[in-house]
Amino acid sequence: MFIETEGTPNPATLKFLPGRAILGDKTADFADADAALISPLAEALFGLEGVARVFLGGDFVTITKSGAIEWQALKPQVLGLLMEHLVEDRPILRENVTLEAEDFAPEDAEIAAQIKDLLDTRIRPAVAGDGGDIIFRGFRDGVVSLKMQGSCAGCPSSSATLKHGIETMLKHYIPEVTSVTQAA
Repeated sequence: MFIETEGTPNPATLKFLPGRAILGDKTADFADADAALISPLAEALFGLEGVARVFLGGDFVTITKSGAIEWQALKPQVLGLLMEHLVEDRPILRENVTLEAEDFAPEDAEIAAQIKDLLDTRIRPAVAGDGGDIIFRGFRDGVVSLKMQGSCAGCPSSSATLKHGIETMLKHYIPEVTSVTQAA
């Protein structure tokens, strides 16, 4: 197995591409080791000294390091752990795990579907290229709630991307959208 790596706009974050599916059409973001208990892979990655955040994408893993360690020391450890985990076909998520649910009123289902379609076709592919993701969390009273994940979660330009890029586009195509906020 050959695992490629790519830099991201966030210098503390590296994207690992194993050439196979990780979560398919889902994503999972783990801000700390406690959150990673639902994923044997993320839990193992947090066992490496210097791993501060783990993001599992469709076909990649993004690692954010703490400032105390250099990539030169951490990268080979992450590559080794990923290779071992994937070659041995260990589970990525524990059985019966449900990822976060979306929040919108039933009468807003059509608007929510339009928002998700724009995110999926115009925004998420570009953001995934940088080692992150933007997940739809809800739509209430004109406000779209999105969650920044992976390298986007700690990126200094994420607020500008959210407000000036995504909000502007959603408001242009979907008049019911009045603003975009970042979900916790």
